[in-house]
Amino acid sequence: MEIDRLLEAPALDNPSGLRDKAMLEIIYATGLRVSELVGLKLNSVNQQQGYLLAYGKGSKERLVPVGSSALTALRNYLAMGRPKLLKERQSAYLFLNRRARKLSRQAFWMNLRKYGLKKGIKTRLSPHVLRHSFATHLLEGGADLRSVQVMLGHADISTTQIYTHVSRKRLIEMHEKFHPRG
Repeated sequence: MEIDRLLEAPALDNPSGLRDKAMLEIIYATGLRVSELVGLKLNSVNQQQGYLLAYGKGSKERLVPVGSSALTALRNYLAMGRPKLLKERQSAYLFLNRRARKLSRQAFWMNLRKYGLKKGIKTRLSPHVLRHSFATHLLEGGADLRSVQVMLGHADISTTQIYTHVSRKRLIEMHEKFHPRG
């Protein structure tokens, strides 16, 4: 799967690679908007309980579960990457650039594209593609639309319903492939 190749792309032997691995794992595991991801602060993540507090559009906040893979990548970044990026400075932001400042949306976007090229991924990658993958994979796995709506931070369920067409397409493909009269 392309998402697996993408998640394996960052080198884990340097602070930026550890940060990028954590960011990719978190955005895919949570469906955050890129502005929510780069705006995360240290106190936004509850590692023990496995969730984070995202601040979305209109300054609305929501609790979003974080999976074990993302939490592991985050712990590695916090232990071995972030301290080296800080260089004795202070920052409330979780994800930092080499100058110990909040990583920008544009920098994340460029890193995402770089990792896609590195792994030979032909899909035109963007943070929204990862958000879309998050929602689609949840729905294909059996999650209900309302839960996905809450996790994405959509005010209206009709906004979330755009992701169901992919699931319907997959159902049709499965029917055609496996049903004797498909």
